[in-house]
Amino acid sequence: MTTNTENQGSSLDIVKWGLAIILLAAAVIGNQMYSDHSVLVRAIAVVIAFALAGFIALQTAKGKQALAFARESQIEVRKVVWPTRQEALNTTFIVLAATGILALILWGLDAVLLRIVNFITGV
Repeated sequence: MTTNTENQGSSLDIVKWGLAIILLAAAVIGNQMYSDHSVLVRAIAVVIAFALAGFIALQTAKGKQALAFARESQIEVRKVVWPTRQEALNTTFIVLAATGILALILWGLDAVLLRIVNFITGV
């Protein structure tokens, strides 16, 4: 019995995804076809079509999972301890200094290797 219920939910989800895709395609095609009408009216129609497609997509199992993931992510972002301005500046300067030092080392290594290759090849 659970298999039958899962198949019905899955087939209904397929219909919902199909309807969402059709709405998105209609918004894009309609926007192109009615290019001679007001931009404001077309923009409002596209936003409404996208909102309806999103609402329909959120009614599917995958849509509900995505919404739950977004809510959990928002909760986790609130837990992050963000660095102060001074900490961010110090870290930035450390990265810039390390990058500059590494660039100088690579430049020197390149010059040395170029001289060695020139010595060996006689160019």
